[in-house]
Amino acid sequence: MINHRYNNPRILSAATAVPPHRMEQGEIKEFARRLFAGKFRDLDRLLSIFDNSEIETRHFCRPLEWFGREWSFPERNALYVQHALELSEKAARRCLNRAGVEPEEVGALFFISTTGISTPSLDAKLLFELGFSSNLKRIPVWGLGCAGGAAGVARAADYARAYPEELVLVVAVELCGLTFQVGDFSKSNLVAASLFADGAAAALLGAGEGPEVLGSHSTTWPDTGDVMGWDLVESGLKVRFARSVPQIVQRRTRATVQEACEKYGIAPEDLRHAVVHPGGAKVLEAYEEALVLEPGSLVLSREILKNYGNMSSASVLFVLERFLEDYTAGSGEYGAISALGPGFSAEHVLFRC
Repeated sequence: MINHRYNNPRILSAATAVPPHRMEQGEIKEFARRLFAGKFRDLDRLLSIFDNSEIETRHFCRPLEWFGREWSFPERNALYVQHALELSEKAARRCLNRAGVEPEEVGALFFISTTGISTPSLDAKLLFELGFSSNLKRIPVWGLGCAGGAAGVARAADYARAYPEELVLVVAVELCGLTFQVGDFSKSNLVAASLFADGAAAALLGAGEGPEVLGSHSTTWPDTGDVMGWDLVESGLKVRFARSVPQIVQRRTRATVQEACEKYGIAPEDLRHAVVHPGGAKVLEAYEEALVLEPGSLVLSREILKNYGNMSSASVLFVLERFLEDYTAGSGEYGAISALGPGFSAEHVLFRC
């Protein structure tokens, strides 16, 4: 068991940003119907995933007609750099404003993304856009996918614990829509089309008022590297998405939560708050079963899924933002920020209100 530290950092604020093109799930479904017509014998049955997703609206940085054309990887990536920077700046600025913090007060920035590339990494550009100190410590993290938001908070908390006099900002931005491959007629691509979206989020950690981060727990399971990820093709990032994800959540998540709780002397049943990445309706159902929760208990996660879809690493920070809106300080109740991602891996961040 790890003893609680007196200099545990707090989650001071969180904020989000979405691009301007808001689309109804129904119109995306009909677009997919036209696009995939003749490619599947049972297309109508497969399209039911749009209806069963529990998603009503999603946001994208490009209009719907953009997705019906072929694009090269350089064209997609140029859009990623442009829009990811814009959204990151909005989310970061809102996060700092909510905490009453000036950019130059931030000591380190963890920048999380998986849906595009840039060298220098986008945090270097964000530094000057927002007016951070030129001595800002930049830690870009790539490839964690949907687990990235929770992992970013975990690594930022580790940093803040080591340097308690500094404020640490986490920014997660994903433009999943830009990875859509119009010529990919796999079921994985159809599932991704029914689920993924664009968005950015930020969280600020350090000394102050807010949930106390007790620590974190990371797990990567062997022989699961092909469960989820990207395949790099000439036209960009092609999604790889196995049907076994909900089953993995059901079989293995409970054990990782127990391991995390044991490290910090907490019983799993003492977790009163679950800030869970809304990976999809089936994934949330699997989480509820694994955590022995009543069906439909993950209200905030389902709310984000309904209104925004799955924005990969940024999604769990959208849930965190909603949680902080209703946060009651001093209750002493425990909670966890949890997400799953490529690897296949799990991230849990334990906190106390």
